[in-house]
Amino acid sequence: MDNMIGGSAKPTVLVVDDTPENLSLMGSLLAQDYRVKVANNGEKALRIATAETPPDLILLDVMMPGMDGYEVCRRLMADDRTRHIPVIFLTAKAEAADEKMGLELGAVDYITKPISPPIVMMRVRNHLALKATAEFLRDKNAYLEQEVARRTRELQSIQDVTIMALASLAETRDNDTGGHIRRTQFYVHALATRLKAHPRFAAQLTDHYIETLFKSAPLHDIGKVGIPDRILLKPGRFEPDEFEIMKSHTVLGRDAIRQAENQLGVEVEFLACAKQIAYGHQEKWDGSGYPEGLAGDAIPLAARLMAVADVYDALISRRVYKPAMPHGKAVEIIAAGRGGHFDPDLVDAFLAIHEEFRAIAERFRDTDDDIAAEAQRIENDFTPTAQQAQTTERKR
Repeated sequence: MDNMIGGSAKPTVLVVDDTPENLSLMGSLLAQDYRVKVANNGEKALRIATAETPPDLILLDVMMPGMDGYEVCRRLMADDRTRHIPVIFLTAKAEAADEKMGLELGAVDYITKPISPPIVMMRVRNHLALKATAEFLRDKNAYLEQEVARRTRELQSIQDVTIMALASLAETRDNDTGGHIRRTQFYVHALATRLKAHPRFAAQLTDHYIETLFKSAPLHDIGKVGIPDRILLKPGRFEPDEFEIMKSHTVLGRDAIRQAENQLGVEVEFLACAKQIAYGHQEKWDGSGYPEGLAGDAIPLAARLMAVADVYDALISRRVYKPAMPHGKAVEIIAAGRGGHFDPDLVDAFLAIHEEFRAIAERFRDTDDDIAAEAQRIENDFTPTAQQAQTTERKR
């Protein structure tokens, strides 16, 4: 008989019996093909089974003084360290009820004495082969689960980096700095978390959806990549026709994300959320916003959350064309917009956690270098030479 099971060294078989003659008989029968360990009582058997190197299979007598074989099997099956060790009862108890009891406890086989050595050897070999197969499948499944988890994390990281790269591309063409992306992302997360127990929002604001909001939020201004520099970078007030062009960034953003969905050919949850945010974050609760003039709950919740985050950040941020507004004044303006610009319940949540907004703003605040770089960029873009170049380009 082959001394190798699954390509490894000799398997170890533990024989448990209180009779020395039976231990000697089974030891001599198994020794040629297996490493044999013996135990003359249940307590010793459990110690060997839970040792650093457990046996590969256990041959277990039922009738022993103290702890009988049934109790040994019960404890083996209850212990995560030993539950996968196959147990074969080897006993003089030959009643059907006895066999039924042993199998119900988790034994893989039940052999009655007097034994037939060839039958015992074949059953031991078969159950060791089954155990080796089961262990291979468990290891394979564990490996596959780990590999799936690793690839999922990898794909998620690629997705997150791609989102931030796209969002940053939009920000590089705007007067805002990159800190705006991170601040609004965390504002939305904080506000949604505050509202997750609210009766109006609890069904939608699950932990998973809040994470989706967090990932989607950076794309809220992605449409600005399609706005001409002469408007996007204008430091002063927009003319009416310029403002109409500026407002189109919501449609451009939604359509860009929609095109990405079409290219993928599958629905992606975070892109659906991103479309709502990009398209609807300029809508107002009272219906005076754009692009559709939606009002109340007709505005997607994701867009309503972003509206609060976006306005707050615009108010407290310093730009080349305006000073930063104090946090307290920004809070007053958000509060004044309750029921007008903003969903009343969202404003109430904001007022309850406005200090958390302040902390986020401080954590991701723009540096003086950020502001200076923006000022220099806008100055360069609006020199006569630059304007002349833009005019020439438009005529082509």
